Amino acid sequence: MADDHSEQSSATPDTQAAPQKKNNGRRKAILTGVIVILAVGAGAYWFLTRNEIETDDAFTAGRAVGIAPHVDGYVTELLVNDNQFVRKGQVLARIDPRDWQAARDRAAAAVAAAQSALQASQMLHAVAALEYPGRLLQAQGQLADAKAREFKAQTDYRRQHSVERAATSQQDIDYAQAALDAARAQVMAAQGAVQMAMPVQPNIENTTVRVSQEEAQVKSAQADLATADLNLEWTTIRAPRDGWISQRNVEQGNYVHKGQNVFSIVEPEVWVTANYKETQITRMRPGQKVDIAVDAYPSLALHGHIDSIQKGTGATFSTFPPENATGNYVKIVQRVPVKIVIDDGMNPDQPLALGLSVIPTVHVDTQGHSDAPPKDASRPAPPAQVPAGDSAATPGQATQ
Repeated sequence: MADDHSEQSSATPDTQAAPQKKNNGRRKAILTGVIVILAVGAGAYWFLTRNEIETDDAFTAGRAVGIAPHVDGYVTELLVNDNQFVRKGQVLARIDPRDWQAARDRAAAAVAAAQSALQASQMLHAVAALEYPGRLLQAQGQLADAKAREFKAQTDYRRQHSVERAATSQQDIDYAQAALDAARAQVMAAQGAVQMAMPVQPNIENTTVRVSQEEAQVKSAQADLATADLNLEWTTIRAPRDGWISQRNVEQGNYVHKGQNVFSIVEPEVWVTANYKETQITRMRPGQKVDIAVDAYPSLALHGHIDSIQKGTGATFSTFPPENATGNYVKIVQRVPVKIVIDDGMNPDQPLALGLSVIPTVHVDTQGHSDAPPKDASRPAPPAQVPAGDSAATPGQATQ
């Protein structure tokens, strides 16, 4: 009996060890299978997505046009509200036009005065074209008359001195001398009048210059009137583009200044700016297809293409670019902005706001094109460079 009990007790550990070995082997097989499946799945996922490059550092972008008045004044009418959609040319607000209307009336009066002055100058020019030649002829005639009187006085004077002393009197001789002196003075005065009347053409040209000056004054006044018309027109603020009103910084009754930003209009056109790592743009080219997921609207499935890749990292164009030549250098992976244009998938009832987070996925296996500048055919091709160690062939050396 004791022997049988010992045999049974020795057989029990052997029978228990066998199932444990089987369980350990099964677990190893299962673990190995799971690892193999995970490895195969990871390899398959990598193989299927090796041509898809995505980033979550991407946002919607667009054009926000700032609206600023051209003139100062009080806002008398405010015709739009926040986030309202407006059309190009739609009136947004009006500025009190009374001061600018008065300035426009003054400018119109100045134009009328300048035109009247021009007409007067033109009339004076027409008169001068006849008057100055007439003055010269008149002076020449007076000179001829003075010379004739001088000749008569000189003849009388000679006659008084040629007759016998008893046949004349001292009074007649004195009268003849005085008449001769007066005639000579009249000749001198007539010669001076002729000399003063001689510059006929310069006098006429002087009136022509006055006409030109008055014409310039008319043009200056007309320019002031055009400016006044523009200022009066600019008291009505209109939308330059279609879009949504944003950043409304004005209320009715506010005094606005020239150049003050009172509205912003967000245009309907929206694109995506994706900031990819520099290690991700190796195979990216403009024209490649892109799938876009929008965090705000998960149901949207947008499709687009790469429009362009910025020729500079975001840090390069920042307000304070890095100075890598000073201090200790720590390498940081840079990001390059990529512009992505949306082709289809937009819902007209869900316009995208600017700055929304999106996740673009670029398919680098699709066809793209180079964004290098076109070659200028007029420029000569650069000379071929000879590799180091190779000597240039001499003129007499035969080519192989």
